[in-house]
Amino acid sequence: MRAWQACLIPHGPPRYMRPMSRQDRIRSLLSSLEPIALEVIDESHQHHGHSGWREGGETHYRVIIRAAAFDGLSRVERHRRVNALLAAEFESGLHALAVVARASVEP
Repeated sequence: MRAWQACLIPHGPPRYMRPMSRQDRIRSLLSSLEPIALEVIDESHQHHGHSGWREGGETHYRVIIRAAAFDGLSRVERHRRVNALLAAEFESGLHALAVVARASVEP
């Protein structure tokens, strides 16, 4: 096969037509908090064989978020806001979520 022919071979549907991963959905849902910083880490591989783990992963996540939306809120209130935004993900297979939620003035 010549190089120019390789570009003619379909490589699956375009990215905009593929379903979003849980990680992308979490990032999208939390964007409503207008985060200053956001990390969404899939830690499912660390829980292989444990409760809630499923083949294919996407069951255990860690979220580290810093947002002005958390200014003046307690740690519990911050976690409740994150969990409320992700309620549909918990209903569709998200098993565990570790959250570090910081106000805009916190390091």
